[in-house]
Amino acid sequence: MRQRWHRSHLLGAACIAAAAIVALFLIQERRPVPEPSRSQYPIRGIDISAHNGSIDFARAAADGIDFVLIKATEGSSFKDPRFLTNYRAARRAGMTVGAYHFFRFDVDGKIQALNFINSIGRLSLDMPVAIDIEEWANPGDIPTDVILNRLDQLISHLSDSGLRVMLYSNKNGHHRFLKGLSTSLPLWICSIPESPSGIDWHLWQYTHRGHVDGVKGSVDINVYNGSAEEWNDWISGVRHRHTVPQ
Repeated sequence: MRQRWHRSHLLGAACIAAAAIVALFLIQERRPVPEPSRSQYPIRGIDISAHNGSIDFARAAADGIDFVLIKATEGSSFKDPRFLTNYRAARRAGMTVGAYHFFRFDVDGKIQALNFINSIGRLSLDMPVAIDIEEWANPGDIPTDVILNRLDQLISHLSDSGLRVMLYSNKNGHHRFLKGLSTSLPLWICSIPESPSGIDWHLWQYTHRGHVDGVKGSVDINVYNGSAEEWNDWISGVRHRHTVPQ
């Protein structure tokens, strides 16, 4: 009887703890997303992939979204199934458009570069092509020096192909992978919820739980580190003007 009583109390305590975790999660989900100052960061954008579904870019633009970074590829062979659809729709809406590749730690860097280049082809891009570097969804048993060697291969092959490159990571990834790089490529940093102090950045992804007209559900929102005039100067300096049949 005493053993049953002990087990039932343990089960009850576990249920209470689980309920508390769920309640805390719901509270955090309902908490308003802290918005960076519009006066300090007037340029805003979203980054998207097929997981965001069909997007009305005209509505997003009307809601104050200036640019979009669209997932194109991942690893050696994956191509986002909505990349071209998103690209063409964003172009029709008059948005500033960029593309990104999710970097795999377990794949040769040159092969990843070829996948990315093959997918963006000669599309007209307004921003440096971005490499998404993060530990999430990547193998955890690959040495840092191997990862950095593959990243260097990827960066070098993209650069040798005439593309300007930008690097994305969170603060942990920045410390592990990017802080010691000899290159001075533009940085797109994820820092939630506080601003990325002590880091020289171009784009700041400040939330994964943003809400924008034309996008169903939550979406990542980013700001540019500068004025509207500085933004125009930056994209005009890196814009790739290629032609491709639309």
